[in-house]
Amino acid sequence: MNYYLDIETTGLDPLHAKIITIQYMELERNTAKPISPVKILKEWESDEKTILKKFISDSGIADGYKFSFIPIGFNLQFEHSFFWQRCISNGLKPISILGRPFLDLITVGVLLNGGKFKGAGLDNLTNKPNDGSVIPVYYREKNYGEIEKYIKIETESFCEWLAKLYVKLPKLRDELLREN
Repeated sequence: MNYYLDIETTGLDPLHAKIITIQYMELERNTAKPISPVKILKEWESDEKTILKKFISDSGIADGYKFSFIPIGFNLQFEHSFFWQRCISNGLKPISILGRPFLDLITVGVLLNGGKFKGAGLDNLTNKPNDGSVIPVYYREKNYGEIEKYIKIETESFCEWLAKLYVKLPKLRDELLREN
């Protein structure tokens, strides 16, 4: 099954920063439209180890069937490095979200940005108002409501963009094939 997947962290280094939210939502396979509301696991309601264990259990990502949870996101290497290291830091068996089928849209973002990584963030490609650099500040200030608001806007923006890509990219494929 296809799932939107994202995390929020206290920084960029998975060895020293921690995961403060894990958010995921099932998407319809042929349209990428949400099937269920976004689920947000919040570290401030328990702890990092608890949300990691809950995600691993709920998602089935550690079971033997690689198609039970197909992550779709933007720059999944970031999520992967955090899941891997934060599991180790919390005494859990590390999980790999890239050792299974996945769809990382950072490549599409870079191509839409003329091949440049700089400026290819979701905040430049969607209605998302800013990047995630505000999250550690909100967390330090215990402004959890703003973190949740940010997540909901980001999730909605990503899913709207993804649904448009599901419609437009097959048409582009057909156009390119006709040109050959």
